[in-house]
Amino acid sequence: MNSRTPGWWAYVSLLTVSALMAAPLVWLVLTSLKAPEQLASEPLSWWPRPFRWQNYHDAVNAIPFFRYLANTLLLCLGNVTGTLISCSVVAYAFARLRWPGRDVLFAVLIATLLLPWQVTMVPRFLVIRELGLYDSLGALIVPKFLGEAFYIFLLRQFFLTVPQSLIDAARLDGCSELGILFRVMLPLCRPALLTVGLLEFVATWNDYGGPLMYLNDPDRFPLAYGLEQFISSHSSELNLLLAAAVLFTLPIVMLFALLQRAFLDGIATTGLKG
Repeated sequence: MNSRTPGWWAYVSLLTVSALMAAPLVWLVLTSLKAPEQLASEPLSWWPRPFRWQNYHDAVNAIPFFRYLANTLLLCLGNVTGTLISCSVVAYAFARLRWPGRDVLFAVLIATLLLPWQVTMVPRFLVIRELGLYDSLGALIVPKFLGEAFYIFLLRQFFLTVPQSLIDAARLDGCSELGILFRVMLPLCRPALLTVGLLEFVATWNDYGGPLMYLNDPDRFPLAYGLEQFISSHSSELNLLLAAAVLFTLPIVMLFALLQRAFLDGIATTGLKG
């Protein structure tokens, strides 16, 4: 009996913490379905009376939601593609190729993780402007094809777990280094690739500073910037604000729910557990 007690307490503790974490999200969804009159008269009540689905229709029509959504999806597709291509190539070079200065350059790469985004903000803006990419989605997509230090480190850790014998066998068969990368390494590191892709997707979806800095045309704004504009123009309509917040959050929650097993496997196999 005593041996089972810690297990039950663990379940109770997990359920309690989960309920506390889920409570704000549940409140967000339920409140987004309330009528303005109920929000004014019963601000602390949880259950909508009645359910007002019209809030979502009004929130979508209040801004060019689907145009912002298309821009966001295009950015996510370009950034995830660029990140996976560039970071996997660089990570393979750091993990499995021997060349002069490799370890020193990798240390410099890791040191860049200590730099806040604001330090490189002005130089990056000047480069983007000189390339003629200002006020275009390319200003946010092209830099992703140049690699990200954290994702390079993440993939390198996974590549180091692949047995060297597989790489040596591929080389004996006459496979080039790029062939080893695309035919041997990448098929074996799908959990890590999914992890990197999911992290970059979420980062792009939530990015507000990049569009604010590089975009000027409202037709190119993503959802994150559009949501901020929505908040500014509808600050007194709480039901519409919460409906827009649910629409903005729902795709991320669904994506994580679908890929959570691969995401957790990727984190575990890269050696970043805790």
